[in-house]
Amino acid sequence: MKHFLAIIIGLYVAALPAFAQDTRAHEDTIINQLEAFRDRDIARAWEFAAPNVKEFFGDPDAFGIMVERGYPMVWDNADAVFLDQGVVGGGLWQKVMIRDAAGRGHIMLYELALNGGQWQITAVQVLPQSDLGA
Repeated sequence: MKHFLAIIIGLYVAALPAFAQDTRAHEDTIINQLEAFRDRDIARAWEFAAPNVKEFFGDPDAFGIMVERGYPMVWDNADAVFLDQGVVGGGLWQKVMIRDAAGRGHIMLYELALNGGQWQITAVQVLPQSDLGA
């Protein structure tokens, strides 16, 4: 039993670096898309969208217009802080506090999926201000 427990702990510790790298990879996807929006490089921001998003909007221009009008805090983001994450229904969900150009915080919920070994954004939702906290 003692050896079994040691093996389980060893496997868990060995998996931590891989999970940490994976965490950074999905965070990099979000950060890179936010930077692309700040730079007004819609074609680059489009690269981080999952196939379901691309199919829905059809082209980068329509996608950019939607973000500019529907998610102004993403369009004019100043910085991002990564909060809770989890796996729900096969998707990775990442809560992010995004500060807009005026300094106001907005809590966003990103859903991401692996596609061809790359994390891509499948959905973004603005959470109610009550989720921001004090």
